[in-house]
Amino acid sequence: MNTKILIIGACGQIGTELTHKLRAIYGTENVIASDIRKMNTDVVNSGPFEVVNALDFNQIEHLVEIHQITDVYLMAALLSATAEKNPAFAWDLNMNSLFHVLNLAKAKKIKKIFWPSSIAVFGPTTPKENTPQYTIMEPSTVYGISKQSGERWCEYYNHIFGVDVRSIRYPGLISWSSPPGGGTTDYAVDIYHKALSHGKYECFLSSETKMPMMYMDDAIQATIDIMQADANQIKIRSSYNLAAMSFTPTEIAAEIKKSIPDFEITYKPDFRQQIADSWPASIDDRRAREDWGWKHKFDLTSMTKDMLLHLQEQ
Repeated sequence: MNTKILIIGACGQIGTELTHKLRAIYGTENVIASDIRKMNTDVVNSGPFEVVNALDFNQIEHLVEIHQITDVYLMAALLSATAEKNPAFAWDLNMNSLFHVLNLAKAKKIKKIFWPSSIAVFGPTTPKENTPQYTIMEPSTVYGISKQSGERWCEYYNHIFGVDVRSIRYPGLISWSSPPGGGTTDYAVDIYHKALSHGKYECFLSSETKMPMMYMDDAIQATIDIMQADANQIKIRSSYNLAAMSFTPTEIAAEIKKSIPDFEITYKPDFRQQIADSWPASIDDRRAREDWGWKHKFDLTSMTKDMLLHLQEQ
């Protein structure tokens, strides 16, 4: 049977690039993009697109049936900073959308699920450097609480019902193709835009706030790699740690100055500082590398060159 993919939340920061990559691999007609509204974007205009509310089980089930979907990528979520402003809705969206796809897989209507977790599952009591795969998880944000709960439910549905669900804990993701989406790590996207447009940037985190980060190209590759791996290679059914690089605002600014010597950065920490302080500074992702062969390509230098090149072309 052919792989037929449904991406829920295809117009978001990750969904946009994931949709294009999956269409290149599996064929445009085999990848159905969907989101809460139809916007005039590449994702909507370049292939099959459906309007779907991730909170509506019947809508999702209908799409799965009419398109004979085998794999669902559930990318719809309210991110960290946005979720703090609307906790009840964040919990509802982040949890119930997951239950809908888990229950469709339990009923054997789909074969495989990808669901993203995040470094937000960790908290202030987690070891900050080289955070292990298995460690203290006491998240202090709405987003982190929902992701940690989701991990437990994924593991449960796999163990009890045999659902083939796969997940990775994304670090901060940096992309040139879509604007920041309300996450705490989004300063590392915005800084490149402002460097080119204004030559200066006011950072909402302090200068030495170190967080794990990843270029979007690597994150998309990891997502596809884990879904293409044989089921017996996926030993962890909660979510895998994933890492590429860790840096501070000072370090990213220094890298930008190599290309834009007059670039200036100032600091005005806001409520997002507290969120960032509760997260790890670096991640141990040995299990992903051992189990299904994860390898990252981009470091801070190569990512900065690529970001500035693409943004200048835009």
